[in-house]
Amino acid sequence: MSKKHIDVCIRESLDTYFKDLRGAEPHAVYAMVLQVVEKPLLDVVMQQADGNQSRAAEWLGINRNTLRRKLLEHKLVKS
Repeated sequence: MSKKHIDVCIRESLDTYFKDLRGAEPHAVYAMVLQVVEKPLLDVVMQQADGNQSRAAEWLGINRNTLRRKLLEHKLVKS
C-alpha cells in the first residue's frame, strides 16, 4: 500500500535530517516538513485531477478556497 511507502520515506528522510544536524538543535521541524510535503502533494493531486480544483479539493479533503490559496502560495497557479 502506498501509504506505508510514504510513511517509510518520510521516516528515512527525517532520520537523515537529524543525523545531518550532528547534534545541533533542530528548529521548526513541523513547519519545514509541511512546507516540503505540501507543494508536491498539491502539484501531483492537481495533475491527477486534470487541473480541476473542485475535484482536487474533494480528494484532499479541504475546502476549494483553501486549495486555491495554497496553490497561489506555492505558485502552482496564477492569480
